[in-house]
Amino acid sequence: MTYDVICLRPELDFLSVGVTPPQELNIAYRAPSDDDVGPLCREAIVMLVPAAGPPLPPSLFDGTRLQLVQFTGAGVDRVNEAQMKALHIAVANVPGGSNSAMAEYTVVNALNLMRRFSWADKKIKAGHYITSRQWMVKQNLPGLEGKQVGIIGLGVIGQNVAASFKRFGAHIIYTDNLDRSAVANALGARAVSLQELLRESDVISVHVPLIDETRGLIGTREFGLMKPGAIIIQASRGAVVNEKALAESLQSGHLGGAAVDVFEEEPLPAQSPLLHLPEEHADRLLLTPHIAGITLQSFQTLFKSSWDNALRVIKGHQPPLHRIY
Repeated sequence: MTYDVICLRPELDFLSVGVTPPQELNIAYRAPSDDDVGPLCREAIVMLVPAAGPPLPPSLFDGTRLQLVQFTGAGVDRVNEAQMKALHIAVANVPGGSNSAMAEYTVVNALNLMRRFSWADKKIKAGHYITSRQWMVKQNLPGLEGKQVGIIGLGVIGQNVAASFKRFGAHIIYTDNLDRSAVANALGARAVSLQELLRESDVISVHVPLIDETRGLIGTREFGLMKPGAIIIQASRGAVVNEKALAESLQSGHLGGAAVDVFEEEPLPAQSPLLHLPEEHADRLLLTPHIAGITLQSFQTLFKSSWDNALRVIKGHQPPLHRIY
Protein backbone atom coordinates (compact mmCIF):
# COMPACT_ATOMS: atom_id res chain seq x y z
CA MET A 1 0.00 0.00 0.00
CA THR A 2 1.14 3.52 -0.78
CA TYR A 3 0.51 6.00 2.02
CA ASP A 4 -0.52 9.63 1.61
CA VAL A 5 0.49 10.62 5.14
CA ILE A 6 3.00 9.42 7.68
CA CYS A 7 1.85 10.58 11.10
CA LEU A 8 4.33 10.55 13.98
CA ARG A 9 1.70 10.55 16.68
CA PRO A 10 -0.84 7.81 17.53
CA GLU A 11 -4.28 7.82 15.95
CA LEU A 12 -5.74 7.64 19.45
CA ASP A 13 -4.41 11.16 20.15
CA PHE A 14 -6.84 12.50 17.58
CA LEU A 15 -9.78 10.24 18.34
CA SER A 16 -9.57 10.86 22.09
CA VAL A 17 -10.43 14.55 21.59
CA GLY A 18 -13.13 13.93 19.00
CA VAL A 19 -11.11 14.63 15.84
CA THR A 20 -11.37 11.94 13.14
CA PRO A 21 -8.54 11.97 10.58
CA PRO A 22 -9.81 12.24 6.97
CA GLN A 23 -11.20 8.86 5.96
CA GLU A 24 -10.18 9.33 2.32
CA LEU A 25 -6.47 9.39 3.20
CA ASN A 26 -4.17 6.40 3.56
CA ILE A 27 -2.34 7.14 6.81
CA ALA A 28 0.58 5.32 8.40
CA TYR A 29 0.88 5.94 12.13
CA ARG A 30 4.40 5.46 13.40
CA ALA A 31 6.75 6.42 16.22
CA PRO A 32 9.86 8.35 15.08
CA SER A 33 12.06 5.40 16.10
CA ASP A 34 10.21 2.79 14.02
CA ASP A 35 12.42 1.06 11.45
CA ASP A 36 10.22 1.85 8.46
CA VAL A 37 9.82 5.59 9.06
CA GLY A 38 12.54 6.42 6.52
CA PRO A 39 11.04 4.33 3.69
CA LEU A 40 7.56 5.67 4.46
CA CYS A 41 8.88 9.25 4.25
CA ARG A 42 10.11 8.46 0.75
CA GLU A 43 6.63 7.50 -0.43
CA ALA A 44 4.28 9.76 1.56
CA ILE A 45 3.24 13.26 0.52
CA VAL A 46 2.67 14.73 3.98
CA MET A 47 4.24 14.14 7.39
CA LEU A 48 2.35 15.10 10.57
CA VAL A 49 4.60 15.76 13.57
CA PRO A 50 4.01 16.80 17.20
CA ALA A 51 5.56 20.20 17.85
CA ALA A 52 7.21 19.03 21.09
CA GLY A 53 10.06 16.57 20.92
CA PRO A 54 13.70 16.12 19.89
CA PRO A 55 14.95 17.08 16.42
CA LEU A 56 14.06 14.64 13.67
CA PRO A 57 17.07 12.95 12.00
CA PRO A 58 17.90 14.79 8.75
CA SER A 59 18.38 11.38 7.10
CA LEU A 60 14.61 10.84 7.25
CA PHE A 61 14.24 13.29 4.41
CA ASP A 62 16.86 11.84 2.08
CA GLY A 63 15.28 10.90 -1.23
CA THR A 64 11.84 11.88 0.00
CA ARG A 65 8.88 12.96 -2.08
CA LEU A 66 7.31 14.78 0.88
CA GLN A 67 5.68 18.08 -0.02
CA LEU A 68 4.70 19.17 3.51
CA VAL A 69 5.83 18.68 7.09
CA GLN A 70 2.83 19.72 9.17
CA PHE A 71 3.37 20.37 12.88
CA THR A 72 0.36 19.83 15.13
CA GLY A 73 1.28 22.87 17.19
CA ALA A 74 3.10 26.18 16.96
CA GLY A 75 6.77 25.10 17.14
CA VAL A 76 8.66 24.02 14.03
CA ASP A 77 12.17 23.58 15.44
CA ARG A 78 12.25 19.76 15.13
CA VAL A 79 13.35 20.07 11.49
CA ASN A 80 16.23 21.96 9.93
CA GLU A 81 14.99 25.01 8.06
CA ALA A 82 17.86 25.07 5.55
CA GLN A 83 17.37 21.40 4.70
CA MET A 84 13.63 21.80 4.21
CA LYS A 85 14.16 24.77 1.91
CA ALA A 86 16.82 22.93 -0.08
CA LEU A 87 14.47 19.98 -0.54
CA HIS A 88 11.51 22.26 -1.37
CA ILE A 89 9.45 20.77 1.46
CA ALA A 90 6.91 23.20 2.88
CA VAL A 91 6.82 23.42 6.68
CA ALA A 92 3.63 24.55 8.41
CA ASN A 93 2.36 24.95 11.93
CA VAL A 94 -0.98 25.92 13.49
CA PRO A 95 -0.52 29.44 14.84
CA GLY A 96 -2.98 30.53 17.47
CA GLY A 97 -4.43 27.11 18.14
CA SER A 98 -3.27 27.27 21.76
CA ASN A 99 -4.00 30.95 22.34
CA SER A 100 -6.55 30.58 25.11
CA ALA A 101 -4.66 27.79 26.84
CA MET A 102 -1.39 29.76 26.79
CA ALA A 103 -3.07 32.90 28.09
CA GLU A 104 -4.69 30.92 30.90
CA TYR A 105 -1.38 29.31 31.84
CA THR A 106 0.50 32.58 31.87
CA VAL A 107 -1.97 34.67 33.86
CA VAL A 108 -2.83 31.92 36.35
CA ASN A 109 0.81 31.21 37.13
CA ALA A 110 1.74 34.88 37.38
CA LEU A 111 -1.00 35.33 39.98
CA ASN A 112 -0.06 32.11 41.75
CA LEU A 113 3.54 33.31 42.13
CA MET A 114 2.68 36.89 43.03
CA ARG A 115 0.12 35.91 45.66
CA ARG A 116 1.97 32.76 46.82
CA PHE A 117 -1.02 30.42 46.58
CA SER A 118 1.04 27.24 46.13
CA TRP A 119 3.23 28.20 49.08
CA ALA A 120 0.14 28.76 51.23
CA ASP A 121 -1.31 25.40 50.21
CA LYS A 122 1.90 23.67 51.28
CA LYS A 123 2.03 25.51 54.60
CA ILE A 124 -1.60 24.81 55.50
CA LYS A 125 -1.19 21.10 54.71
CA ALA A 126 1.83 21.11 57.04
CA GLY A 127 -0.32 22.54 59.85
CA HIS A 128 0.72 26.21 59.63
CA TYR A 129 -2.58 27.90 58.81
CA ILE A 130 -2.33 30.84 61.23
CA THR A 131 1.34 31.65 60.67
CA SER A 132 1.00 31.40 56.90
CA ARG A 133 -1.97 33.78 56.87
CA GLN A 134 -0.18 36.21 59.17
CA TRP A 135 2.86 36.21 56.90
CA MET A 136 0.78 36.71 53.74
CA VAL A 137 -1.19 39.61 55.23
CA LYS A 138 2.00 41.26 56.47
CA GLN A 139 3.65 40.99 53.04
CA ASN A 140 0.88 42.97 51.26
CA LEU A 141 1.15 40.60 48.33
CA PRO A 142 0.15 42.32 45.06
CA GLY A 143 -2.29 41.38 42.34
CA LEU A 144 -2.01 42.32 38.67
CA GLU A 145 -3.97 45.57 38.65
CA GLY A 146 -1.66 48.47 37.83
CA LYS A 147 1.38 46.26 37.41
CA GLN A 148 3.65 46.42 34.38
CA VAL A 149 3.69 43.25 32.27
CA GLY A 150 6.40 42.81 29.64
CA ILE A 151 5.68 40.56 26.67
CA ILE A 152 8.73 39.29 24.82
CA GLY A 153 7.32 38.49 21.38
CA LEU A 154 3.98 40.08 20.47
CA GLY A 155 3.03 37.45 17.91
CA VAL A 156 -0.25 35.58 17.80
CA ILE A 157 0.22 34.00 21.25
CA GLY A 158 1.84 37.08 22.78
CA GLN A 159 -1.09 39.23 21.70
CA ASN A 160 -3.59 36.97 23.41
CA VAL A 161 -1.50 36.79 26.56
CA ALA A 162 -1.21 40.59 26.59
CA ALA A 163 -4.97 40.98 26.17
CA SER A 164 -5.59 38.65 29.11
CA PHE A 165 -3.24 40.59 31.38
CA LYS A 166 -4.86 43.82 30.26
CA ARG A 167 -8.27 42.52 31.37
CA PHE A 168 -6.82 42.27 34.88
CA GLY A 169 -5.83 45.94 34.77
CA ALA A 170 -2.13 45.50 33.98
CA HIS A 171 -0.14 47.89 31.81
CA ILE A 172 1.50 46.22 28.79
CA ILE A 173 4.92 46.83 27.29
CA TYR A 174 6.50 44.61 24.67
CA THR A 175 9.51 43.97 22.52
CA ASP A 176 9.49 42.34 19.08
CA ASN A 177 11.72 42.37 16.02
CA LEU A 178 8.67 42.87 13.78
CA ASP A 179 6.38 45.86 13.48
CA ARG A 180 3.44 45.09 15.77
CA SER A 181 2.24 48.68 16.08
CA ALA A 182 -1.28 48.07 14.78
CA VAL A 183 -2.15 45.37 17.28
CA ALA A 184 -0.14 47.10 20.00
CA ASN A 185 -2.21 50.25 19.61
CA ALA A 186 -5.39 48.23 19.99
CA LEU A 187 -4.00 46.73 23.19
CA GLY A 188 -2.66 50.02 24.50
CA ALA A 189 0.77 48.35 24.58
CA ARG A 190 4.02 50.31 24.39
CA ALA A 191 7.05 49.14 22.39
CA VAL A 192 10.40 49.16 24.24
CA SER A 193 13.81 47.58 23.86
CA LEU A 194 14.49 44.25 25.54
CA GLN A 195 16.67 46.00 28.12
CA GLU A 196 13.93 48.49 28.97
CA LEU A 197 11.38 45.71 29.25
CA LEU A 198 13.57 43.77 31.66
CA ARG A 199 14.18 46.84 33.83
CA GLU A 200 10.56 48.02 33.93
CA SER A 201 8.43 44.87 34.15
CA ASP A 202 6.90 43.34 37.25
CA VAL A 203 5.93 40.27 35.22
CA ILE A 204 7.78 39.06 32.11
CA SER A 205 6.22 36.53 29.73
CA VAL A 206 8.30 34.95 26.96
CA HIS A 207 6.63 34.09 23.63
CA VAL A 208 9.28 33.78 20.90
CA PRO A 209 10.23 30.86 18.64
CA LEU A 210 13.57 29.11 19.03
CA ILE A 211 15.83 30.47 16.29
CA ASP A 212 19.50 31.49 16.29
CA GLU A 213 18.62 35.00 17.44
CA THR A 214 16.58 33.82 20.45
CA ARG A 215 18.74 30.96 21.70
CA GLY A 216 20.00 32.01 25.13
CA LEU A 217 18.06 35.28 24.88
CA ILE A 218 17.59 35.46 28.66
CA GLY A 219 20.75 34.70 30.60
CA THR A 220 22.75 35.98 33.57
CA ARG A 221 23.02 39.54 32.25
CA GLU A 222 19.30 39.76 31.49
CA PHE A 223 18.26 38.40 34.89
CA GLY A 224 20.51 41.01 36.45
CA LEU A 225 18.62 43.76 34.62
CA MET A 226 15.25 42.65 35.97
CA LYS A 227 13.51 44.41 38.83
CA PRO A 228 14.15 42.80 42.22
CA GLY A 229 11.17 40.56 42.86
CA ALA A 230 10.10 40.31 39.21
CA ILE A 231 8.24 37.23 37.97
CA ILE A 232 9.11 35.43 34.72
CA ILE A 233 6.86 33.02 32.82
CA GLN A 234 8.71 30.80 30.32
CA ALA A 235 6.39 28.88 27.98
CA SER A 236 8.11 29.44 24.63
CA ARG A 237 11.00 27.06 23.89
CA GLY A 238 13.46 25.71 26.44
CA ALA A 239 16.73 27.04 25.08
CA VAL A 240 15.44 30.64 24.99
CA VAL A 241 16.06 30.99 28.75
CA ASN A 242 19.31 29.80 30.34
CA GLU A 243 18.22 27.44 33.12
CA LYS A 244 21.43 27.72 35.13
CA ALA A 245 21.14 31.52 35.15
CA LEU A 246 17.45 31.23 36.14
CA ALA A 247 18.29 28.96 39.06
CA GLU A 248 21.05 31.31 40.20
CA SER A 249 18.75 34.33 40.05
CA LEU A 250 16.12 32.52 42.13
CA GLN A 251 18.67 31.36 44.68
CA SER A 252 20.15 34.83 45.02
CA GLY A 253 16.72 36.17 45.93
CA HIS A 254 16.79 38.68 43.09
CA LEU A 255 14.04 37.02 41.06
CA GLY A 256 10.64 36.93 42.72
CA GLY A 257 9.47 33.75 41.03
CA ALA A 258 9.31 31.76 37.82
CA ALA A 259 6.96 29.39 36.05
CA VAL A 260 8.72 27.16 33.51
CA ASP A 261 6.91 24.88 31.07
CA VAL A 262 9.67 24.20 28.53
CA PHE A 263 13.22 23.02 29.05
CA GLU A 264 16.53 22.80 27.22
CA GLU A 265 16.29 19.03 27.56
CA GLU A 266 12.97 17.23 27.86
CA PRO A 267 12.22 15.32 30.01
CA LEU A 268 13.96 17.57 32.54
CA PRO A 269 17.11 15.66 33.62
CA ALA A 270 17.64 14.79 37.27
CA GLN A 271 20.81 16.91 37.39
CA SER A 272 19.03 20.12 36.28
CA PRO A 273 19.82 23.05 38.59
CA LEU A 274 16.10 23.80 38.65
CA LEU A 275 15.59 20.59 40.65
CA HIS A 276 18.26 21.32 43.25
CA LEU A 277 17.25 24.66 44.71
CA PRO A 278 17.01 25.01 48.50
CA GLU A 279 13.39 24.71 49.67
CA GLU A 280 12.88 28.42 50.35
CA HIS A 281 13.81 29.22 46.74
CA ALA A 282 12.20 26.15 45.18
CA ASP A 283 8.89 27.40 46.63
CA ARG A 284 9.06 30.31 44.15
CA LEU A 285 9.50 28.03 41.14
CA LEU A 286 6.61 26.30 39.35
CA LEU A 287 7.50 23.56 36.86
CA THR A 288 5.10 22.01 34.36
CA PRO A 289 5.80 19.33 31.68
CA HIS A 290 5.42 21.28 28.39
CA ILE A 291 1.69 21.45 28.92
CA ALA A 292 0.92 25.19 28.81
CA GLY A 293 -0.78 25.13 25.43
CA ILE A 294 -2.56 21.82 25.89
CA THR A 295 -6.25 21.63 26.69
CA LEU A 296 -9.05 19.60 25.16
CA GLN A 297 -10.14 22.67 23.20
CA SER A 298 -6.65 23.52 21.95
CA PHE A 299 -6.00 19.96 20.82
CA GLN A 300 -9.26 19.96 18.87
CA THR A 301 -8.24 23.15 17.05
CA LEU A 302 -4.65 22.06 16.44
CA PHE A 303 -5.53 18.61 15.17
CA LYS A 304 -8.41 19.66 12.92
CA SER A 305 -6.33 22.44 11.34
CA SER A 306 -3.40 20.06 10.79
CA TRP A 307 -5.53 17.51 8.96
CA ASP A 308 -7.24 20.24 6.92
CA ASN A 309 -3.83 21.44 5.83
CA ALA A 310 -2.67 17.93 4.95
CA LEU A 311 -5.79 17.32 2.89
CA ARG A 312 -5.30 20.57 0.98
CA VAL A 313 -1.80 19.56 -0.08
CA ILE A 314 -2.76 16.03 -1.05
CA LYS A 315 -5.58 17.43 -3.19
CA GLY A 316 -3.04 19.62 -4.97
CA HIS A 317 -3.86 22.99 -3.38
CA GLN A 318 -0.86 25.22 -2.74
CA PRO A 319 0.38 26.91 -0.67
CA PRO A 320 -0.83 25.25 2.53
CA LEU A 321 -2.49 27.25 5.24
CA HIS A 322 -0.16 28.62 7.94
CA ARG A 323 2.94 27.98 5.88
CA ILE A 324 6.16 28.91 7.68
CA TYR A 325 8.73 28.25 4.94
